[in-house]
Amino acid sequence: MKTRFIIILLCIAGCLSAQTGKVFDNLSMKSEILKMDRKFAIYLPPDYETSERSYPVLYLLHGAGDDQTGWVQFGEVLRITDQAIKDGTATPMIIVMPDAKTGQMGYFNVPQTDWRYEDFFFEELMPYVENNYRIKKEKRYRAISGLSMGGGGTFMYAMHRPDLFSSAAPLSAYVGPLSLEQFKEQVKRMNLKASDEEIEAYFKRHNAISLIEDGDPKQISSVRWFIDCGDDDFLYEGNSLVHIAMKKKEIPHEYRVRDGGHTWTYWRESLPVVLKFVSDAFHQY
Repeated sequence: MKTRFIIILLCIAGCLSAQTGKVFDNLSMKSEILKMDRKFAIYLPPDYETSERSYPVLYLLHGAGDDQTGWVQFGEVLRITDQAIKDGTATPMIIVMPDAKTGQMGYFNVPQTDWRYEDFFFEELMPYVENNYRIKKEKRYRAISGLSMGGGGTFMYAMHRPDLFSSAAPLSAYVGPLSLEQFKEQVKRMNLKASDEEIEAYFKRHNAISLIEDGDPKQISSVRWFIDCGDDDFLYEGNSLVHIAMKKKEIPHEYRVRDGGHTWTYWRESLPVVLKFVSDAFHQY
């Protein structure tokens, strides 16, 4: 009788543990482009180890000052995603959280330097994780989101490569300098030498509003957009202008303004909504 009781307890414990996903936050890969090892974190859904299926993927980008552990430590990605999967608002998915801080900060290529992070992301990181984990590789099963600096990365990556992402959810995003003059001041502070033509070309490629105004609305519209920024956030202006630019171009998108500022409290409340939004795209809504 005692043995049977112990077996029952072990079975219950096994069932409970099977309902929990796993996060690994100190993984690394070698980058030839950046000439260094690059860290990343990954969330694996509860049934990853017991199934043989492949999963959709969400690339989740951190903000300035954080690294690949930001969404794990402060964003509580494990608890929130497990709960969303459990209650059926999100489909089981893999979440990849790369580090864009080590060595230099930022998700873009920086002219006249060896920092080619955007090239690294598309040419090395994505192929690496999608070949080493059971990730579906089609556009409809791939999404991207991020906060602040990572929200800017979300805008740029999804607009530069709309062929790769089914949905994008920038949160409290830095959309880029709001004017060419602002960008020229940044270039001066960074002591970069470039012609006016080079500066303007880089500005247009790394400013969400310019990409919307000058881009192909059909290509941008091939991505489902969810834009979220708090009413007390210091980046409210850029996000509002992106919303207006998309409305003028008749680009479908969801635009949300909630009570709150540039805080993890705000982003933790955003994450369940993002998980549902990208899951709708994975399911082809």
